[in-house]
Amino acid sequence: MNWIINGHNILEIIFVTFLMSVLLVPVAKKVAQHIGAIDYPNERKVHKKPMPRLGGIAIFGAFLLGYILYGEITTQMISILIGAFIILLIGIFDDVKPIKARYKFLVQIIAALIVVIYGQVYFSEITFLGFHFYFNPFFSYFLSTFFIVAISNAINLIDGLDGLASGISTIYFFTISAIAIILNKVAGLDFNLAIIMLGSTLGFLVYNFPPATIFMGDSGSLFLGFMISVIALVTYKVATLTSLIIPIVILAIPIFDTILAIFRRILKGENIGSPDKEHFHHQLLKLNFSPRVSIIIIYLINILFAIVSIFYAIGNTQEAIVLYLILMLFLLFMILKTDILYKHKDDKK
Repeated sequence: MNWIINGHNILEIIFVTFLMSVLLVPVAKKVAQHIGAIDYPNERKVHKKPMPRLGGIAIFGAFLLGYILYGEITTQMISILIGAFIILLIGIFDDVKPIKARYKFLVQIIAALIVVIYGQVYFSEITFLGFHFYFNPFFSYFLSTFFIVAISNAINLIDGLDGLASGISTIYFFTISAIAIILNKVAGLDFNLAIIMLGSTLGFLVYNFPPATIFMGDSGSLFLGFMISVIALVTYKVATLTSLIIPIVILAIPIFDTILAIFRRILKGENIGSPDKEHFHHQLLKLNFSPRVSIIIIYLINILFAIVSIFYAIGNTQEAIVLYLILMLFLLFMILKTDILYKHKDDKK
């Protein structure tokens, strides 16, 4: 296993970005309080007191330092930096004063297109469960842009409990990094980004794990979702991952949660962008699990998916698919036992 990337030890990169994130979070708190980026409690939210919500600038700051110290200047990387900065800005504006969803979507599409067209980071073909799909350039651009925007919003929607989005993202970055190390593919941009993001997100998690003292806000959740999707695209470009199943199943909970939220709101005749209190983590709270226990349950499910993904990546394909199906059925069983899609009738009536 190669533990050196661009002349630097992997553990050094994680430690430096972790430390920078830890040091930047108190700064982010003060900035949030100064400009009024405060999340106030209401009937839909779990927290009981006003919380600063600009944690995203700490994560982005640590990521930017990590790139300056350990990254290389390429067209792809420049496109990612531009797109990420645009996402950060729209997230900051939304954290200060909420922006209409359609305007946020438009900005996300612009940021995604910069990466896809200028950076030439896109799906030209996809392997999924043994099937191969090839696309023409136009459809490749469309699919890749949709993928970036969809994952960005999936992470944004799941950010409803202390440490939830940051923890799921940390597990994702760790899994991608572990796969690259095991396969000895640490020279690519995907691994570089994953390692830098791992340290940056871990540092923020110090303050965000329940009981949190700061929220990442849209500036953080949209940025994390953007980077997760971009890293998935880049891994295809450098062939670290050979199947779309890996990034999708690592993100099984946020993807499931987003799809079910859309169907739930359609069934209720509501706008699909309208907020509610029926997400997966809310269902765990309804089962009388504490916020901390709910977070740990979701972490454990995510870790199981991540472990199976590692088995899949190193060649144990058939066994991994069987385990994937078992985990998916278990997750589906849990979902159907809750009110996440529709309200169950009260048995007492």
